[in-house]
Amino acid sequence: MVGCIASLFGITSQLNHGMPTMTRLLSSIVLALFICLHGNCFAQREHIVTSVDMNVSTDDGEIFSSSQFSDRAGSMWSVSKRTLHGGLQEGVELIEVDNGKLKFSVIPTRGMSVYRIASDELTLGWDSPVEQIVHPSHVDLNDHGGLGWLTGFNEFMVRCGVSFAGHPGEDDGKMLTLHGRIGNIPASEVIVSIDEAAPHRIRVRGKVEERMFKFGVFELWTEVSTIPCSNTVMFQDTLINRSDYAQEYQIIYHTNIGRPLLQEDAKFVAPVKSLSPFDDYAANDLDSYQTYLGPTENYGEQVYCLELNADEYGIATVMLHNAAGTQGMAMSYAVESLPYFTLWKNTDTESDGYVTGLEPGTGFPYNRSVERPEGRVPTLDPGASVEFKMEVTLLPDSESVQAVAELIAEIQGAAVPEVNQQPPKTPVEEGER
Repeated sequence: MVGCIASLFGITSQLNHGMPTMTRLLSSIVLALFICLHGNCFAQREHIVTSVDMNVSTDDGEIFSSSQFSDRAGSMWSVSKRTLHGGLQEGVELIEVDNGKLKFSVIPTRGMSVYRIASDELTLGWDSPVEQIVHPSHVDLNDHGGLGWLTGFNEFMVRCGVSFAGHPGEDDGKMLTLHGRIGNIPASEVIVSIDEAAPHRIRVRGKVEERMFKFGVFELWTEVSTIPCSNTVMFQDTLINRSDYAQEYQIIYHTNIGRPLLQEDAKFVAPVKSLSPFDDYAANDLDSYQTYLGPTENYGEQVYCLELNADEYGIATVMLHNAAGTQGMAMSYAVESLPYFTLWKNTDTESDGYVTGLEPGTGFPYNRSVERPEGRVPTLDPGASVEFKMEVTLLPDSESVQAVAELIAEIQGAAVPEVNQQPPKTPVEEGER
């Protein structure tokens, strides 16, 4: 396990310095995801931030810092809690992590979403028309015919699910709202922990429960972690069915990027197994799905449904980079539990939301009534669990962008993508969804 941690730290270090062995080192991302994240590698120092069971809530302020560890090797990092005040953000709690290289905020009040990831070189996130981090008490999911989820939508990464995700509409006589409820449920348990041994991985864990009498009992344990002075943030979630009955579930990791990476001629790169347009509108530009326009009035949304090739460890890697290829973001994730990928392109005007979404998931964002006949709605047995693993790496220069491009090309190999002109769903009559 120690070697696994050291390997990942080496990847980040080489990303910063552009070493020629980059591609080989990047391929060991799979070990970090598949092995190292499988469990906690070291004894940890823990701090309970919030606990329903213990009726505990920590005051604002610093929770941990590098000064508390004698072997920090010169790195300066910290974890703190802050509560927002005023307007729609009143009472929203943030866990703010500064790993010495990058900063990010986890939002326990909003289902453990991540607001931004920022370093001196690059910021991941977007400028949503929703400017405040909105408290869920101000979000009516049923508003605008089930589109109320958009009232609070401005995060870099928000989970969609877990009883259902995707477009609003009826399923078996029940109205399902856009992208489910989990992103607007406050965490009932929040724990910050630091690995005792160097390099002192920083972990923010939270339990988010989606419970409804007669309609599902789910427990989602989330973990967002990073190694001090690295360019990478890692996600490991475990979904547990606490019901005595088998339950359907859906989850989409709705990861959203705007400026500075998103710009005219920015490019999405992935090892594609199959590609389909979400609808007829997206089919119009199927040939140019990888590239982006600048801000465009009345652009609307174009969505593409993909299945990706993975490496020998079952890890898929995708990238978004700017037009010049001098900065980018890499995303790697385990395809066994997240077998589908959605590319959302929303190059509308700056004021109305210039953004793209890179979204691994259990299915595509159609309504559950459409996904089920296509075999894209999995089921969890009573007491069973499933893990989801993903990491995001900031690519600050052309060398790191090129290294990830080479890694993706290696995964693709000689495989020829299957390109479909029709959406991946059975035709339905208007109004059925």
